[in-house]
Amino acid sequence: MVLWHPSVSPLERKTNAAKKITGAPPLILAGSFLALILLGTCLLKLPFATAAPLSWSQSLFTATSAVTVTGLSVVDTGTVFTTFGQTVIALLIQCGGLGLMTFAIVTLISLGGKIGFLERTVAKEAFNQTDTSTLASTAKNVLAYALFVESIGMVILAAYWSPELGWKTSLFHGFFYTISAFNNAGFALSADNLMPYVEDPVVNLTITGLFIVGGLGFSVWIDLHRNRRWSKLTPYSKMMITGTVLLNLFAVIAIYMIEYNNPHTLAHLSEHGKWLAAWFQAVSPRTAGFNTLPIDQLEDATTTLIMTLMFIGGGSLSTASGIKVVTFMVMILATYGYLRRDEAIFVFKREIPRETVSKALALTMISVVVSWLAIFGLLLSEKAPMLDIMFEALSALGTVGLSRGLTPNLTPAGETIIIILMFIGRVGPLTLAYFLASPRARKLRYPETKLAIG
Repeated sequence: MVLWHPSVSPLERKTNAAKKITGAPPLILAGSFLALILLGTCLLKLPFATAAPLSWSQSLFTATSAVTVTGLSVVDTGTVFTTFGQTVIALLIQCGGLGLMTFAIVTLISLGGKIGFLERTVAKEAFNQTDTSTLASTAKNVLAYALFVESIGMVILAAYWSPELGWKTSLFHGFFYTISAFNNAGFALSADNLMPYVEDPVVNLTITGLFIVGGLGFSVWIDLHRNRRWSKLTPYSKMMITGTVLLNLFAVIAIYMIEYNNPHTLAHLSEHGKWLAAWFQAVSPRTAGFNTLPIDQLEDATTTLIMTLMFIGGGSLSTASGIKVVTFMVMILATYGYLRRDEAIFVFKREIPRETVSKALALTMISVVVSWLAIFGLLLSEKAPMLDIMFEALSALGTVGLSRGLTPNLTPAGETIIIILMFIGRVGPLTLAYFLASPRARKLRYPETKLAIG
């Protein structure tokens, strides 16, 4: 397409340029994640990165899981990888969790560069922002905030584990678990994850604090920092905080009651241990992936609840994935409003635009369709109970990392499906849909028609 011609007006050139990059931001964002995954795959295949043989497919799976901050692993991270390999995994988690655009923008600014229109549009996709003028300050705040919180978590865990592991090992464990927790990854250096600390309040509260802070969303924390009163917070922050509190409270009480007499989970624990374990397992599915209870021993009702929480996920502009809490709340409000025959949908004295409702519906439907296709594919490739397969698929799409033991036993076809799910879950189903459906301006409109629904 020719963008410059003497007869072409400036307005036409601007329009042509905009058309030229339509669809490019999601493609660049996805390509960046893919490039990081390929780089991580090669680094993990280096001879000094592993203490045991590692195939290319296992390396690709691990790198994808790290970059997409999932936590699913076909090998034991603590025994198969050396300190170098574990450090590579931690750095991949950090880059994937905070987002490539955060580092790119901060680096560009620090070198005195300017952010162009295309870069701003790409970053807007990465940060899920509507105002490109605040991207630079947002990127700086995100990075500074993340490093500050991670430093606190690392100091607490390293100091606490020092008497048990020694200062050198405890420092590395603090570094690895802090990055994994804050970025909602769920990677652990032990085959039994955090189950030995099921009744330990320091480990439980520190780890859950890290992934709740990371999963709540940077925009919420920035809003809380600038406006310290509830009345001054944005409707999005209020919805995110309210939704997170309600979901966590409901999940904690439900898991405590369902698992109370389960001899494989809560029954043998003290009363405070029961509440700590219920708390940890209630907040972890959104979307951290750590566990202090054996996931394959949970009651089916608890497993179903966890799958729902994994599907919902955390907040926008956060290290979590899923359809997001606010998306879930918008869907509930839209349904409630329709049943009441309301002309508009309101929340905290603000009207929710129809475009937002449509976006929430599209994101939810795409996630449902992708989940169903993946479950169907896994049922064809794996010889495993349907509940295990459904759990694995939703865990991968929500980039959670919890598993009922299926991950190490996946067939090559199953590994491929899970890799694709993790990638889609991190890049975002709605962003991926932009590849398939570029906006088309219709000059011709047709008469409306009424359809029977339900």
